[in-house]
Amino acid sequence: MLTMTCSPLPIANLYDAYVTSSFFSGKLIVLILIAASVMAWSVMLTKFKDLQQAAAASRRFTERFRRAAHPLELFSGVRESAPCPLAAVYESACAAVCTEVGVAEGPAPTLFPAAPRAGSGILLTSLQIEAVRHAAERSVADEILRLENRMGFLMTAVSASPLLGLLGTVWGVLDAFGAMATKGMANLSVVAPGISAALLTTVIGLLVALPSSIGYNLLAGRIREMAVQMDNFAQELVSALQRHCVPPA
Repeated sequence: MLTMTCSPLPIANLYDAYVTSSFFSGKLIVLILIAASVMAWSVMLTKFKDLQQAAAASRRFTERFRRAAHPLELFSGVRESAPCPLAAVYESACAAVCTEVGVAEGPAPTLFPAAPRAGSGILLTSLQIEAVRHAAERSVADEILRLENRMGFLMTAVSASPLLGLLGTVWGVLDAFGAMATKGMANLSVVAPGISAALLTTVIGLLVALPSSIGYNLLAGRIREMAVQMDNFAQELVSALQRHCVPPA
């Protein structure tokens, strides 16, 4: 009775392929791809941690803002320990309010009372509210750029790694056939080691590109969510300022 055994996964001796490969078409490209992989994983892990901390800080700040009696009550108050995009937008908008009313930045209770009495507190015109809105929108754009910092490297790793691996493979195959032509033998045992070594760079390139692609998409999705949250918060802040600081017509 004939029995067949097979391994559940193909086994390839990557180390032998690396040793067999030439320096420029194999070893050098593999080392570049490994360095790119280390940097990509470093960027992904750092960005995931930063975005998680920023999201938690933004939730805490939103809760404090909505509990406040006045939209400017938190200005120059307790800062978040972690970078908070919403707090940065809020600070920019409050600084714009200070500029519009012609006062220097200082403690929030003296500038903007939490519960202004009738006839007290600050008043803003519609044009001043628009200036504050523009300041908040500029801050949102700046925060999005900050959140997207180093994302370009991940996108480069996703697109360039397979191409660099393919370059090494094509170069290695070219070397293998050139060696076969030099020796004058069309023997599979002569060509196979060179072909195996040439395919190594494509394998490494894909191993770099796949995790980078998944990480990039996950990070980009979180950044888009945070961008929407910042836009919504800016609109909420401006609406609150209109209710509290713009006198009825």
